[in-house]
Amino acid sequence: MDFVSVRIISGDVAALVAFYEKATGTAAVWSTEDFAELKTPTATLAVAGTRTVPLFAPGSARPADNHSVIIEFLVDDVDQVHRNLTGLVSDFVAGPTTMPWGNRSLLLRDPDGNLVNFFTPVTPEAVAKFRRGRRA
Repeated sequence: MDFVSVRIISGDVAALVAFYEKATGTAAVWSTEDFAELKTPTATLAVAGTRTVPLFAPGSARPADNHSVIIEFLVDDVDQVHRNLTGLVSDFVAGPTTMPWGNRSLLLRDPDGNLVNFFTPVTPEAVAKFRRGRRA
């Protein structure tokens, strides 16, 4: 089994996709006005509109109502990402902080209120862990 994507249901797909394009520097691939994907070498972030929910199960997902999931992006320099996102992000939850498990993390909320973590491994153990996990 391969874990391939996370999908966010949004009431404003265009605005959320524009945010993630700016935040990640990755251009979205649009399938319809209700569905776009930002593909990285290891996973895909999909953004879908509320009109797609009934295709799976009516009422099964609600936009801007996430209280338990953090979307994470491995980056080369989290402090640079913080500088780049200042002015774009209105809700930084925590500025760059080195965590006990060896990652320097930046936690913020996207325009729909979803938690997003940009992180850079900084201890030798964390660097080694993510070096092994990266695909060529």
